[in-house]
Amino acid sequence: MRTLAIDTAGKSAGVSLAVDGQIRYEAFHHAGLNHSLVLLPAIEAACRHAGVALAEIDLFALTLGPGSFTGLRIAAGTVKGLALAAGKPVVGVSTLDALAYPLPTGPDEVLCAMLDAQREQVYAATYRDGEEGRRERIGPERVAGLDELVASLPNGPILFVGDGAERHRDALAARCSARARFAGPLYRHVRAAAVALLGEERYRAGESLDVVRFSPRYLRVSEAERRHSSLRESTKND
Repeated sequence: MRTLAIDTAGKSAGVSLAVDGQIRYEAFHHAGLNHSLVLLPAIEAACRHAGVALAEIDLFALTLGPGSFTGLRIAAGTVKGLALAAGKPVVGVSTLDALAYPLPTGPDEVLCAMLDAQREQVYAATYRDGEEGRRERIGPERVAGLDELVASLPNGPILFVGDGAERHRDALAARCSARARFAGPLYRHVRAAAVALLGEERYRAGESLDVVRFSPRYLRVSEAERRHSSLRESTKND
């Protein structure tokens, strides 16, 4: 199986190409949030370096969210176009699942994946390694303030990962004390390779998206929608 995976949930665009569970290519392109400028050239480079033609791709995988609203829409539109043209399936992966995927945890340690959601909030989900080392999400994905998130964490050691954890490192360390551990800046962003491997796993387990109808998972309304809603409520009250 040849899997092309992309991640544009953050400020970097990541592209990876895997063949039967082996990563042939992975690259990050730092273009701020200008993913539309770099994504198609990055996909072409991935195919060229991996020696796999775009027409030979068997599966497309992408991060569905949470993350940058613009980045997620660009990824969804690009993958829909490629998959529909090729008649190939698509698998979606949670950005937080992909962020948590590469990291080993200690005994009885819970992993908390965190992405900066702006406005002093984070996107977060918690994980524990279950039977045969399979990572299992132990709570829903959420958008929350730091105090709310920390209050919801289970007892015991916590491994924090992601740019949200790095941004709020001092505050988390103060609130969680000795039970907090940090993966560090090398793990602050999603690996596109993790998206590829998770995508293959889930496709083999029978998961896939409706290529025409799928949409990103934002976890909250956009700033424009929030302002529109506030304006509408204000107008109602006048």
